[in-house]
Amino acid sequence: MKNFSTVVTRAAALALLACAAAAPVQAAERCAFRPNAPDQHVVVKGDTLWDISGTFLQNPWCWPQVWGMNREEIRNPHWIYPGQIIYFDRARGRLSLNRPGSGDDAGLPPLTKLSPQVRTESLERNAVQSIPAGMIEPYLTQPLVVEANELAGAARIVASQEGRVYLGTGDRVYVKGNIGAGKTFQVFRPTGPLKDPQTGKVMAHEAAYLGSVTLDRAAAPGVDAHTFRVTETRQEMGVGDLLIPMPPSPVRNYMPHAPAQLVDARVMSIYAGVSYAGQSQVVTVNRGSVDGLDVGSVLQLYHLGKTVADPASKGVFSFRKPQIKLPDEQYGSLFIFRVFRNVSYGLIMQVTAPVEVGDVARSPE
Repeated sequence: MKNFSTVVTRAAALALLACAAAAPVQAAERCAFRPNAPDQHVVVKGDTLWDISGTFLQNPWCWPQVWGMNREEIRNPHWIYPGQIIYFDRARGRLSLNRPGSGDDAGLPPLTKLSPQVRTESLERNAVQSIPAGMIEPYLTQPLVVEANELAGAARIVASQEGRVYLGTGDRVYVKGNIGAGKTFQVFRPTGPLKDPQTGKVMAHEAAYLGSVTLDRAAAPGVDAHTFRVTETRQEMGVGDLLIPMPPSPVRNYMPHAPAQLVDARVMSIYAGVSYAGQSQVVTVNRGSVDGLDVGSVLQLYHLGKTVADPASKGVFSFRKPQIKLPDEQYGSLFIFRVFRNVSYGLIMQVTAPVEVGDVARSPE
């Protein structure tokens, strides 16, 4: 009689081998090249990484896979510049900055580094962006969504210079609350809660960005308020408005990729409070860094499958008939460009139908 543990071990090994064999096939199907993909593409000013990827790939977010990047390389910018040529190595199913079969690395796997890591700032400004920067610029630096924990501890404006109602650049305002070591702050006003479409829990608050203020004098002993100067005004600000620290300069070059773990999110809101959104508009989703999202993650958008009455049932009224759940319908993709702890901003890329609050945003299959 065969040893049971030996049989189990062999079965497990066979299963692992089967999974290992299936994984490249699944990856190849998911990251397939377009049938009409060109042999090369000359990068020109105005190109985006998403556009270039779409020239070669059926799914633009597969860019890291066809360059052979690991997770650490995805996190670091890989600059590509106008004038460079991207080659499609059909034999190895890879993209490269080297002509296939040329150079000392002929016949070897393509290099994973697209360019030297050290670049001057002026060169980085000329690098190709992942997505059109103008579409997301306001969302990178302005607090249009504020998480609940930030709202609870925010300092607030308690008085203004000579009681002025309308404040302009250079005016003084007085702020009460903990400002830590911060010097420059953004001023915002909560406009409404953002609730998780699945649980009903308040995840964050929508915020109207009003402008920015800079610390003039910190509160002295025996004084309750700090003195600030208004440095920018976008909307009318005044007593009761809240402050959050100015965020660090955002990274503007992102490598599109699938999330590191499975993400099942819902569209939580559409900017400006509209009911539907289309391509190049911004939405928030109810998942963030704690759920495995990071900057550059790409999610697929789905309309939730409807539940309908079984037409073959003999029930008189539809609510008495057995119900059939229809499958979710995939209709587009979402590019995550700013991530908080529990929520994230996403730019709608290609869609074939309008985006609605409650729609599914899921890891690519």
